[in-house]
Amino acid sequence: MQVAVLTAELLFPGAGSLKDKRRRLAGLTARIRASFPVSVAEVAHQELWQRGAIGVALVTTNARLAQSMLDRITDGIGRDGEVELLSRRIEWFHPEGDGEEGFPGWGGPE
Repeated sequence: MQVAVLTAELLFPGAGSLKDKRRRLAGLTARIRASFPVSVAEVAHQELWQRGAIGVALVTTNARLAQSMLDRITDGIGRDGEVELLSRRIEWFHPEGDGEEGFPGWGGPE
């Protein structure tokens, strides 16, 4: 089992208020949730009008499929002109017990 986490830095060009940014962000996160079996949340820049960041997480046993899914998510950001993708980062975590290092900060089995 693996957990993949995508962090995407976003720009909301022309957003004139937090309300406008949040409307655009809500549309983006709703489209991602409707299209993919992932969790999505705003993770940074909550009080900036034209900047934002989302986190997308999924649990998988197939890293290749997960990578493809995260690539399709980032390819879809900005297609509507409401949001621009500035950067993205993907991190992989492996729980203990499958020969990998485990989650940072988590102890072993009790």
